Amino acid sequence: MNPSRFLQALAVPVAVVCSAAAFAVSETRILHAAEFGVTPESQDNGEAVLNLLKAARESDAPCRIVFAAGEYHFRAESALPMHLYISNHDQQRIHPVALPLVKMKQLEVCGNGARFIFHGKMLPIVLMDSESVTLRDLSIDYAEPFSSEGRITEISGGYTTLEMSPASRYAVENGLFLLTNNGRRDRVQCALAFEADGRMVPTGRYGDMAWPSAAESLPGNRVRFATDARKKGLTPGQTLVLRSYYRPHPGMLLYRAKDTELHNVVFHDSQGMALIAQRSENITIRGGGCIRARGRMHTTAADATHFSNCRGHIDVSGATYEAMMDDAINVHATCLGILKVEKPGTFIARYMHGQAYGFEVMQPGEQLQFIHGPTLELNPRLCKVAAVEVLDPRHIRVTLEGELPEGIGAGDAVENADWHPSVSFHHNTVRHNRARGALFTTPRPVRVYDNHFDHTHGSAILLAGDAQGWYESGACRDVIITGNTFRHGLTGLYQFTDALIAICPEVRKIDLQKEAYHRNISIVANKFITHRVPLLSATSAEKVEFKDNHVEYHDIYPQIGEGAPFLIKKGCHQIDVTK
Repeated sequence: MNPSRFLQALAVPVAVVCSAAAFAVSETRILHAAEFGVTPESQDNGEAVLNLLKAARESDAPCRIVFAAGEYHFRAESALPMHLYISNHDQQRIHPVALPLVKMKQLEVCGNGARFIFHGKMLPIVLMDSESVTLRDLSIDYAEPFSSEGRITEISGGYTTLEMSPASRYAVENGLFLLTNNGRRDRVQCALAFEADGRMVPTGRYGDMAWPSAAESLPGNRVRFATDARKKGLTPGQTLVLRSYYRPHPGMLLYRAKDTELHNVVFHDSQGMALIAQRSENITIRGGGCIRARGRMHTTAADATHFSNCRGHIDVSGATYEAMMDDAINVHATCLGILKVEKPGTFIARYMHGQAYGFEVMQPGEQLQFIHGPTLELNPRLCKVAAVEVLDPRHIRVTLEGELPEGIGAGDAVENADWHPSVSFHHNTVRHNRARGALFTTPRPVRVYDNHFDHTHGSAILLAGDAQGWYESGACRDVIITGNTFRHGLTGLYQFTDALIAICPEVRKIDLQKEAYHRNISIVANKFITHRVPLLSATSAEKVEFKDNHVEYHDIYPQIGEGAPFLIKKGCHQIDVTK
């Protein structure tokens, strides 16, 4: 790749964010949390913190909220009940929110290393209808971890015995193992295995191992399960994270938030995503991330960071993302399925996935892009929205300024062409996590550089897109992946993960496709330290280059597939691959 082209390509727009720290001291109102009764000594700071935030909201001047170092407790009973639709989560009628940073402008929250501990099923922090809000130097954790953990002590006679961690919350009732933290009573659905050094066990197959609920309690905080873990490739000494797929609340929600900064904000656990941003613009993350708490093997219950229907620029650097139950970063739009065309300029659309509905995807005056459902081909004509009528949380009626493009109708999909972000993901560490490292599905520039992807259990990087499952869209048009180190990823298989870097949109009728979905992707000057797994797979991709990368093979794990370095599949054109 031409060096000058690379330097020019990295010149993506950076969000200009105005935090309270940038204001002159004389113009900033300082609010000390302790003066409002928010203290580490309190068993519940819920009511006091709502009074503190009320004072900040009513201030005519920019505010800086200052916490003293310490551990602050918040309980679901005193949190503010909010009705919210949150993308990629199990929809809850009410979210108890501990810190509702709603309608805040020019606010800085300084944690000074404070640890926020949350009790019960709840959503810790919401930034909503906000502008220029900065959070710095704080961590988020729960009094009861969302998943249970146990160390394998014995495998014999068709049974596996776990010594459960002291922090785990569970019950064995009527011969069944139940997850009971924060008042829930879920059967365990799957297990993930970790080595003592923190790496996920390299199963070489789908990472989520089915795990039985049938169990019996034994003395010494031990539980014996009716399964032979050796048949799953496990051995005594390994730790299992027992979990379900339930996602009630994220750790932090950004909703219609503009110019947000997170500096050294750490998530030790979550009940869904750690951070999810929807309908938000210009987000900067510096440091922090998802980091294991002492004595715990897992961190978040799902993605570390997730950006749905955002715009502006997303810039993430200097963070550590480890031991999540899903991806470090996922950036995408949400497309809706077209159910019925009522007249040439009016149609009924549906939010298709059961975890992604109710939030606004389009508003009057915004431009829409139409997607031919069977082939994922984009119609070249954009249409402006005249009106949106919400019929129910899953259905809307959309009226255009003009008519639908020719050939678009029921079975196709629609996305908002104005709400796609550019992304810079750089100088981060992603390690020992389930599923994938980073997902990008956006047509704006994506720059992934100088990161360390260490033992991601599935693919390190995925470019996805579909109009049949998750309905997560945004065809990539400008992606550069350079200067990264990839160390022994793909030791397990997950959805769309058949190579360390996978370009894998879901196209139902790819043989009918005339134009590839993703294009202009450069994978240049990276370092791969790997066992025999594919370096790159590509489907429906055009103008892809893989060159000048350094590859070292250390066959410490079994190979996956045929061991070929490149899997170039249907719908690909102008693919230039060399090691």
